[in-house]
Amino acid sequence: MSAVGLLYVGAVLFVNGMMLLGHVSATGAAPLNFFVGALQVVAPTWLIVSAGGDATRIAEAAGLYFFGFTYLWLGVNLVTRWPDHGLGWFSLVVAVSRAGFAVHSWVVLGGSVLVVQWLMWSVLWGAFFVLLARDRADLAPAVGVLAIGNALLSTGLPGFLALTGAWHDSPALAGGLAVLGILLLLLCRPAGRLLAARPHSPAAPPAPRR
Repeated sequence: MSAVGLLYVGAVLFVNGMMLLGHVSATGAAPLNFFVGALQVVAPTWLIVSAGGDATRIAEAAGLYFFGFTYLWLGVNLVTRWPDHGLGWFSLVVAVSRAGFAVHSWVVLGGSVLVVQWLMWSVLWGAFFVLLARDRADLAPAVGVLAIGNALLSTGLPGFLALTGAWHDSPALAGGLAVLGILLLLLCRPAGRLLAARPHSPAAPPAPRR
């Protein structure tokens, strides 16, 4: 994924994570999902058309559609309030396919950092599957923290550093990112309980006049 694409995926993951934590409304999160979803459909289409039949470039672009379809589908559901079960099962397909892209990155592209990023996205979309397809609304804050963590670690920060020329593939960076990803997974539930919005208590009725 390009550095620009990573930046905007980081933005939408952050907003969606805040929504799952209860700090952003569904309709408030919908527009950015439409914007980024459209970007992640148009961009890979242009990359594939301009690839000149290069199988490696086509494979790199093909995985981006999973991002785009997810955000567009979520945007529709947020606006229409349609059930999320279909999106949840699609998320399982995405999770499995991203594990496959991780293997492809390791075997064909030889990049260790990208492998870790694909695996982190696979775990995140697996969490979306459990949340949406299995009706585990109790996990929403934990998945929200997982999304926000990925917005920083696997998308937003790498995208920004790549734009500045400071993001370079190395086993050390891949190892550090993997450790942070594991810590994020282990801490997302307690962090979710801590960061989730608290429901507002109803205002107490005024005291009767005497």
